[in-house]
Amino acid sequence: MKAVAIIPARLESTRLPRKVLREIAGKPMLAHVYEAVRQAAGLAEVLVATDSEEVAALAHERGWSVRMTSSAHRSGTERVHEVAASLAADVYLNVQGDEPLARPEHIAALLAPFADPAVQVATLKTPCSPADIPNPNAVKVVTDLSGRALYFSRAAIPHDRDASGNVRYFKHLGFYAYRKAALDRFAALPESALERSERLEQLRFLENGIALHVAETPFDTIGVDTEEDLRRVEELLRRR
Repeated sequence: MKAVAIIPARLESTRLPRKVLREIAGKPMLAHVYEAVRQAAGLAEVLVATDSEEVAALAHERGWSVRMTSSAHRSGTERVHEVAASLAADVYLNVQGDEPLARPEHIAALLAPFADPAVQVATLKTPCSPADIPNPNAVKVVTDLSGRALYFSRAAIPHDRDASGNVRYFKHLGFYAYRKAALDRFAALPESALERSERLEQLRFLENGIALHVAETPFDTIGVDTEEDLRRVEELLRRR
């Protein structure tokens, strides 16, 4: 199985502009992501996909593979899809450039489900901390007994109606892997109603009957969207 990892890296993010080039613990955020993914086994190639000449210059300077992509993309998935159109592989991994706590173990967990040829899309979950259960920025996921996603939400799901305290909550981590057919179909589909409501693009798969296999990992991450996220990640990386 040929698997390639693509790191979408948009410079002009809305909430924290230029975040992928912001320095964390002595190096750009994007460097933390690329180096972690590069350490993972089972990947034929790792490359950065960007619409920024400045990001591309950093990649060239450090000897990373990089592809220039359209500035019109609304999501990392769309950017990955553009690269996939000209890069043959069996599985494409999408590891966002604002995930500096990415680890090789995340990549291994993403790839493992594809031993089953029926799996079309995979993503990750990790046990949800008590603080993140009511936090709408921490997306929760519920799955069936075989590990397929039933739903993703910013709400606290499942609802503990009897306040038993025995409900297990899982946080969704925004790492994805796709076979080409599933990636092509996603890109061809319009934005779905649930996707629009929750602002979660993975719901487009579910609403159109495309199963997502959710692998579990013990390694939580913090996707960097704010200055506070940046400070939290820096503290965690300095402790490693």
